[in-house]
Amino acid sequence: MSPSLTPFGSPRSDQEIRQFPPETAPASTASADRALRRLFLTLFLRGRSSRGLRKEQTPKTVGSKLGWALFFYAVFGGFVAISFRGQPVFMLSLYLHAMTLVFLGMFVASSAGEVLFNKEEGDILLHRPVTPRALLQAKVGVLVHVSLWLAGAFNLVALFVGAAAPGSGWMFPVAHILSTVLEGLFCTGSVVLTYELCLRWLGRERLDGLMTTVQVFVALAAVLGGQLVPRMVIQSGSKFSLGPPSWWFGLLPPTWFASLDDALAGTGARNSWLLAAVGLVAVVVVLWMAFGKLAHHFEAGLQMLGETASPSGKGAGGGRRWLAALVQAPPLRWWLRDPVTRASFLLVAAYLFRDREVKLRIYPGLAPMLVMPVIFLLQDRGAGGIGGGFGVAFCGGYVGLVALLALNMLQFSQQWPASDVFRLAPMAGPARICDGARWAVLCFLALPTVAAFGLIAWCMRGGVGHLPLLLPGIIALPIYALYVHLGGRAVPLSVPGEEAKAASRSFQMVGVMLISMAISGVAVWAWSTGWFWPFLSGEAAIGVGLYVLMRSFVSSARWVTIE
Repeated sequence: MSPSLTPFGSPRSDQEIRQFPPETAPASTASADRALRRLFLTLFLRGRSSRGLRKEQTPKTVGSKLGWALFFYAVFGGFVAISFRGQPVFMLSLYLHAMTLVFLGMFVASSAGEVLFNKEEGDILLHRPVTPRALLQAKVGVLVHVSLWLAGAFNLVALFVGAAAPGSGWMFPVAHILSTVLEGLFCTGSVVLTYELCLRWLGRERLDGLMTTVQVFVALAAVLGGQLVPRMVIQSGSKFSLGPPSWWFGLLPPTWFASLDDALAGTGARNSWLLAAVGLVAVVVVLWMAFGKLAHHFEAGLQMLGETASPSGKGAGGGRRWLAALVQAPPLRWWLRDPVTRASFLLVAAYLFRDREVKLRIYPGLAPMLVMPVIFLLQDRGAGGIGGGFGVAFCGGYVGLVALLALNMLQFSQQWPASDVFRLAPMAGPARICDGARWAVLCFLALPTVAAFGLIAWCMRGGVGHLPLLLPGIIALPIYALYVHLGGRAVPLSVPGEEAKAASRSFQMVGVMLISMAISGVAVWAWSTGWFWPFLSGEAAIGVGLYVLMRSFVSSARWVTIE
């Protein structure tokens, strides 16, 4: 490739396109931008797989693609808005923008890496006259498009609840729509800007691991910010203010956008106008930096992904050596006697530690989920009576959600066509392959999570007296992990990365969370009444029975049809 070519093989640069005759350049550039936006939106709606694709059944709009997810967002957002009815405009908007930031932050953090940096696009765009800036704008446009659909569904009921808030009126829906759009732009622009800054400062060698780290921290920041704001609002009630000692609260983005609502449709106080101006300036600066000043670093990132970097012999061999040594040492040597199960364990472990796409899908999705138990531990600190150990018990029950979510996400991969080799092997069903994946998730994700929760609980409570409350959740952990594979489902690395099933997984997560909370509540009650160990024995007996029954169903399952 000539040095003058762009990363896509085009001899045209941004400057050269700007030098085209005025009568041709704007029209051709606008047409290319529209085509790129349609292309990436179609990829989002239909996925990148052609297997089982039927034209008449493919979604045509974001609403048809994410129908159940949008319904779930609308119901949850409506519940939040109704629970804050009667509150002033600023209080209602503050809570809504905090929760909206959580959902948008999680979506953008988990989707941005896969959308922005995809190696497969080079096969199509290599010879096209597409500039990196146009490609970046098209991809971000799709992220913003979908984010605004989700944010709109979440805030739909709030538009009517806010219009009836004290001191509000018909201007609230207009103001809230404007502030929500600005919040979506700010959230997406912040993620893109973070990538570009990291590419500029840390370089190519750390790009793959860096993308995972960035998404984890962005998701954690969004969830923590969304959890801090509601608790401050609830604790302070109608007396909440931005003066001392809560001046630092004005540094949080939800406060800026809530102040815009209050300035346009609420009290119109001077502080509200000031913070609304801060929010507008922040959005403008983030968008200018992400899509103007530092956009060329996105070009560098695409070029880096297209290059082949030879890993050092020490790193590549070292990863294989320690995994091989691990499966040959007790207790894994006893549990992984079957060669297919052992090979599946090694395959999934390698993907968890080395594959960029799998890491980008799993770790940013798991990190925000681990914030909730820590918040329960913080609330539980110093509590007495029956509620004194609920945070510890909830941490134990929450580990099952970690395993279930990880196994669900592990079935998706960009290399899914390679999983056809599973069907060519002399196996009647996927049970042994699923066993290896389940052991890998339990070993590398679930057990470290249990250890982390135990350490946090020990540090917060100053002793190990409540640590047995983790046991009910640990006993239920194998049941949660086995449930994913009922019917021969969730075969690792065998399904294209489709977002259409996110809604069904959300309902599944909610169900498991409710069951975990129920088990935690019963465990705390048994602990306080002296019946904890009999309760634990009964749970263990029921768990063994369920495990044996579910294990027989998984073992007898046959391969699910390809189409």
